[in-house]
Parts: sequence; C-alpha cells; structure tokens
Amino acid sequence: MRDFFILWLERIINVIVILGGLGVLIGGLVTMFTVEGGLLAGLGIWFGGALYLMLMGGFIYLGLGIYGNTRRTAEAIEKLASQS
Repeated sequence: MRDFFILWLERIINVIVILGGLGVLIGGLVTMFTVEGGLLAGLGIWFGGALYLMLMGGFIYLGLGIYGNTRRTAEAIEKLASQS
C-alpha cells in the first residue's frame, strides 16, 4: 500500500510541476502584452518562475529519491543478512 501512495505522489508532483510551468509561461506572456514596458517584466517572470520551479521540483524529487534509495538499501541489507 505504501508503494501505491509513493507512486501517486510522484504522479501528482509531475502534474503540479507541469501546471506550474504552464502558469509561468502564460503569466509571462500576459505580462508582456498587457503591461506597458512589460517585455522586461515578462522575461523576469519567466526567469524567476523557471528558477523557482527547478528548485522546488528538484527538492521534492530529491526527497523522493532519498526515500527510494533508502528502501533499496534496506532490501539489499536484508538479502545479505539472509545469505549469511
């Protein structure tokens, strides 16, 4: 059951990161075309939003990766212990 929740958590995170990327893209475009002098502001939104998504998404995926590595290490140690 635990693997089910981890798998769905990964899928939900994927969807959130994709929706965040679309939001940053659309937000930058809207700013560029609706605000006077918005080209620089739109580029700032793209740069800042992309940086934020990379950092936050990366940290979340890092946490899930640590979980996966810990699980595999525990399984390997149990297998070695059963062989001895």
